[in-house]
Amino acid sequence: MVSEVIVGDSRTLDIKSILEKHRIKQVQLLIMHPPYHDIIKFSKGKNDLSNARNTEEFLKMFGKVVDNVIPFLEKGRYFVLVIGDKYSKGEWRPLGFYCMNEVLKRNYILKSIIVKNFEETRGKRNQKELWRYRALVGGFYIFKHEYIMLFKKK
Repeated sequence: MVSEVIVGDSRTLDIKSILEKHRIKQVQLLIMHPPYHDIIKFSKGKNDLSNARNTEEFLKMFGKVVDNVIPFLEKGRYFVLVIGDKYSKGEWRPLGFYCMNEVLKRNYILKSIIVKNFEETRGKRNQKELWRYRALVGGFYIFKHEYIMLFKKK
């Protein structure tokens, strides 16, 4: 098996051509792990979801990504969304549930929500107090979970 990394705008990427190159018409599983809006900037590009001006624009952009990929998922198969929430200006923003609604608008049924606790991840390397300090200084909330949402295509 050969792996291929494709860099592009997921809203407009020609997925059909990519799949045809590998003699694939449809897929059985989609997994998406979009940025949590602007928590971490991944680039300076205006088409990058992490650079959306506000939550509404982020959700519109995310919806276009979903629209671009879902035609290639077989009926009755599964779509997994991994996403968390956002805390900004003293307000908890349920970004995960906003994104869940974007998927539900597109002929999917929600099968399950798994809450993944990552309090003890390797990324923190036993530096909980450093993370707590950074949160207090930066005025943000340390999330200790993210959602794994499982949808089924009708």
